[in-house]
Amino acid sequence: MNIAANRNFVALKTIWVKECTRFLRIWIQTLVPPAITMSLYFVIFGNLIGKRIGEMGGFSYMEFIVPGLIMMSVITSSYSNVSSSFFSAKFQRNVEELLVAPVPTWVVIMGFVGGGVARALIIGVLVTCVSMFFVDVKIHSFFVIVVTLVLTSILFATAGLINGIYAKNFDDISVIPTFVLTPLTYLGGVFYSLTLLPDFWQVVSQANPIVYMVNGFRYGFLGVSDVNHWTAIGLLIVFNIALLSVVYQLLKKGVGIRS
Repeated sequence: MNIAANRNFVALKTIWVKECTRFLRIWIQTLVPPAITMSLYFVIFGNLIGKRIGEMGGFSYMEFIVPGLIMMSVITSSYSNVSSSFFSAKFQRNVEELLVAPVPTWVVIMGFVGGGVARALIIGVLVTCVSMFFVDVKIHSFFVIVVTLVLTSILFATAGLINGIYAKNFDDISVIPTFVLTPLTYLGGVFYSLTLLPDFWQVVSQANPIVYMVNGFRYGFLGVSDVNHWTAIGLLIVFNIALLSVVYQLLKKGVGIRS
């Protein structure tokens, strides 16, 4: 390993460890709330309401919504972790140290995104463990589960980084999750199958990218999906390449950082 590669590895590891330490140090605030929230979803929507709904897609309603609830917690946590972390670095002005350091832009990106992915994966495992108290978790394709989970985590961690770059105050961090992510998530097939919708709204729903993430993830668990799981994975790859390219250019130009 040459000097430059070793330097980049050390820098990447340092940023990633810092990001992981950040949310692990306050685990009661970052890891426990999603598990509690999902438990309430399981009790209210899965257990109480689910008994009245019956089966959906050939499975009990509780089994049907588990993958969607896991994906919802992963999306929220990966996005919020990176957006708040990067903006805090801007606010405290220590992000300037990264700009003057001999570290490539991609290392900075992967360090922050890696922290968001780590938190998302931990929360995904926690929520999955919680779901086991309510339903027998089935696994149809472990490969599809892992690929969809990792790609979705990277995608929303990158989106959170873009939000952090453009944010000018702490209120700007909550705008996208509140007015964009939450509606798209709830309309992304977490609690229902697209087949229940009229034909027109089924077509409209296919413009929602979260539909593909939720259904791809659901296929990994149950083997059923409203969209082709390979299409979902392909779109995730395309979205990741697009957002990573955007955030690379933004950081390279110093958008939202250099005054």
